[in-house]
Amino acid sequence: QVQLLESGGGLVQSGGSLRLSCEASGRTFSVYAMGWFRQAPGKDREFVVAISRSGGVTSYADSVKGRFTISRDNTKDTVYLQMDNLKPEDTAVYYCAQGTTTTNLRAGRSDYWGQGTQVTVSS
Repeated sequence: QVQLLESGGGLVQSGGSLRLSCEASGRTFSVYAMGWFRQAPGKDREFVVAISRSGGVTSYADSVKGRFTISRDNTKDTVYLQMDNLKPEDTAVYYCAQGTTTTNLRAGRSDYWGQGTQVTVSS
């Protein structure tokens, strides 16, 4: 049974930083792409970023380019999302996702989802 467990969300002021973590279990972590999505109140879930199984390929949504950085540690079965220069519009529940490729994740095709972690950015 695959489980994705996010942590690291919280409340931060505009311009601040947060680091999200997602620890995976249940299948071989290093053979799957990982990604982050978010859902703001009243909006659809949207793609944020994805990383290939080796970490060599990343894909970012335009809205977070230059501010967010995804990374992974295949020895710890964990993917990270470093979020800098946060803005109020980044407020959302952030979900970790696992899929076959970064292309599939960017298209919203994920095999598994985490339960989500709340990120709130105050102005």
